[in-house]
Amino acid sequence: MKYFWLYILLMLYCSMSNAQEGIVEDFTIHGNKKLKTSFIKLISDLRVDSPLDSTLLEVDIIRLKRLPAVRHAYYQVIPSYDNYEVRYYIEENITINPQLNVYTTNDDEFAFRIGLYEFNTLGRNIAFGGFYQRDIFNSYGVNLRAPFLFNNKLGVAINAQRLTTQEPVFLDEGTADYKYSNTSFEILGLYAINFKHRVEAGVNLFNEKYEYLAGATSAGVPQEFNVDKILLKGIYEYNALDYYYQYISGFKSTFNVQHVMANDRRLPDFTIWWNDFQYYTRVGDKGNWANRLRVGLASNADSPFAPFSVDNNLNIRGVGNTIDRGTGVIVINTEYRHTLVDKESFVLQGNVFVDAGSWRNPGGDFDDFGDDQNLRVYPGLGLRFTHKKIFNATFRIDYGYGITPNSTSGFVFGVGQYF
Repeated sequence: MKYFWLYILLMLYCSMSNAQEGIVEDFTIHGNKKLKTSFIKLISDLRVDSPLDSTLLEVDIIRLKRLPAVRHAYYQVIPSYDNYEVRYYIEENITINPQLNVYTTNDDEFAFRIGLYEFNTLGRNIAFGGFYQRDIFNSYGVNLRAPFLFNNKLGVAINAQRLTTQEPVFLDEGTADYKYSNTSFEILGLYAINFKHRVEAGVNLFNEKYEYLAGATSAGVPQEFNVDKILLKGIYEYNALDYYYQYISGFKSTFNVQHVMANDRRLPDFTIWWNDFQYYTRVGDKGNWANRLRVGLASNADSPFAPFSVDNNLNIRGVGNTIDRGTGVIVINTEYRHTLVDKESFVLQGNVFVDAGSWRNPGGDFDDFGDDQNLRVYPGLGLRFTHKKIFNATFRIDYGYGITPNSTSGFVFGVGQYF
């Protein structure tokens, strides 16, 4: 019996000793210059005097690598007597980021969008900036996004813009061109439930204005209308992506839902939702396979102003600018990226892709997704030039070639990966 109690005492002693051995005595940050040390410690789960947990350290490092200001991060654990010192090492990005998109309008005129954003304002991962766009008409906007403004879970985003474009409207009698103006102010609350799950919710107050320019007309479609609307928005994101410089691996899902109410009783309430599923995997040392699936539906009104568009810059490379519209969408983009040149400051990648999608016609049914007239398949080739020390400084050029009936082909330029 005495050996039994001796065994129990020995086990208790060992348990107490092990509990003391796993304590974090010191937690320091190294390598950061613009990103504030206090901010890094705010968003990290690691705390001084907490038990050492390697899983928690890995989560912190992935969280840091998702920040625009961080190009790469890693940790080191240093034994200190019976406790440990933990060091986080940060390689920073340059976060003042000019943006440029160049394309052609539906009339083959030159169009562009330029912008300037600081993604690490005040050293606290606050994105602030604006853009100017010339697409036949002038547009501009200002954006602020501070996901950790109040603590490591709660933030805010504020957006204001005036967007004016020439939009094709598809009527039974033919195609009409309208001048479309959208002036909006939006405020969103941002909340991180935990490391992988976050939500956004807010309101957008906006004015929509359509003015007929040229083309076909229809008795049932007004040539001009001006209406104020309220948009309620919700976003849920599951993010399990991991980054290693230009390479990405893992899965991400983003669900968006919006409900629009107009001050004109002749216009019914309108609901739209879509979900983006993204999957990335490493292929050998230099390859990256990237995939995006978008599925979405909207209120199925028989209207020429349907919300989902077929567009070069959004979903199908090479198809043209807003060549069709629908009230439902299924699009898949898949591409293989291969690193051709990898230097200290820049990377050159080549990519092979296939973009494919189908749409539900306004007022149509789900059979429309299988209609040959709505199906578009565009394979293509592209190049990526990435500056490794500037956040999102990937200059891309893609050429898509349609293989479905009545297809086109063309180049698409932009900043940042296509998805």
